Amino acid sequence: MNVTFEKLDSKKVKLEVTVEAAKLSEAILKSYKKNVKNLNVQGFRKGKAPLAMIKRFYGVEVLFDDASDFILSDTYGKAVEETGIKPVDYPKVDIVQMEEGKDFIYTAEVEVYPEFDLPEYKGLEVEKPVYVVTDHDIDHELSHLVEKNGRIESKPEGAEVAKGDVTVINFNGKVDGVEFEGGKGENFELEIGSGMFIGNFEDQLIGMKAGEAKTIEVTFPEDYAAEEVKGKDATFDVEILDIKTKEFPALDDEFASEVSEFDTLDELKASIREGLESDANERSKTDLNNNLIKALADKTEVEIPQAMIESGIDRMIRDFEQRLNAQGIKMEMYLQMTGQDANTIRGMFQENAKTMVKNDLIIDALVEKEGITASEEELEAKADEIVKMYGDQKGELKEMLLKSNKKELEMEVTTAKLFALLTENAVVTEKEVVVEHNHAHHTHEESAE
Repeated sequence: MNVTFEKLDSKKVKLEVTVEAAKLSEAILKSYKKNVKNLNVQGFRKGKAPLAMIKRFYGVEVLFDDASDFILSDTYGKAVEETGIKPVDYPKVDIVQMEEGKDFIYTAEVEVYPEFDLPEYKGLEVEKPVYVVTDHDIDHELSHLVEKNGRIESKPEGAEVAKGDVTVINFNGKVDGVEFEGGKGENFELEIGSGMFIGNFEDQLIGMKAGEAKTIEVTFPEDYAAEEVKGKDATFDVEILDIKTKEFPALDDEFASEVSEFDTLDELKASIREGLESDANERSKTDLNNNLIKALADKTEVEIPQAMIESGIDRMIRDFEQRLNAQGIKMEMYLQMTGQDANTIRGMFQENAKTMVKNDLIIDALVEKEGITASEEELEAKADEIVKMYGDQKGELKEMLLKSNKKELEMEVTTAKLFALLTENAVVTEKEVVVEHNHAHHTHEESAE
């Protein structure tokens, strides 16, 4: 076998492979053995006609399709290995010569890992956000805990519906006097102010008492998903069955001992602060790494093969689908709800995939240039770290990581070592950032009248 190759551009090459005539003869014989059972020749039982008769009766060309497949599968991988190229996609194959008794010649055009020049990567000037944990952050976390441990209890008889209450209702909706699909519910729990129902539906329940009924009027939005009611006026007959309110525990030592392993509120606060500071440090480190790779990417010119971008989009869509599934939403349902299709979703991830692939290419090139490797001890330590995160006691996860996912582990270790090297050689400016909390939470404190 003889292989030559030429670069068509920075991300595509063309191989020309010449295979000896004898190999073609072998492939034709193999093709004959595979296909003879389907080829009938007069005077011979089915499947028993010799090769010479098949050639005379049908022509040798009848065996060429499979013969060429056999040769390609046997030689393309070896040609790739011999030339040292790194393909990122399937090749476009063109058969140049296929004639019995002559060499078999084919060309294969394929996209490969692109060649590019690395910029100066030592002395990068980057900003490192330093996230400051404040007392307000501690209070914010405590308010989550308080809300999580609140109890829902029915309001006393005669009490009125107020914002934040949970009402138990029966409702029956009509458009033009006719009931519509999804417009009816019994014993339905609706939190007032949650925005779960359209328009000012929830506001119209404020001031009602348990046992009362009322007809309320709303207008469906023009962009509402259900075609038959969008933009239309509707009436809802609503009956209040019960009004519930959340009762929140007092924020004291007793609360701390009930919701945590600590005896006092001060100890719980100290533990929360420690956790938040650890998270803040990790976030700060991640942002610094993102700024380092962005600084490099901005200085790097690289033509990215489309096959790599498409593969990146596939990965992102799989992750997106998993996140949707975790929320109980199927991709088909999401597409229906948002009026999108598979192509618009792919388009949505196009730019991010380009950025991700470019970053990965730069990281791979730097790891190779710096000769960064992962030792067995480092891989073990990384596996232990992941196992601890998932609380796997049996060690099955660790075994799987070290066997089936060894390549991913190596990437994690070598990438972390690369970022440590880049940070060590960078000019880093620290900038303090105080995290803003936009979501208001209930607290245990009653407002003074």
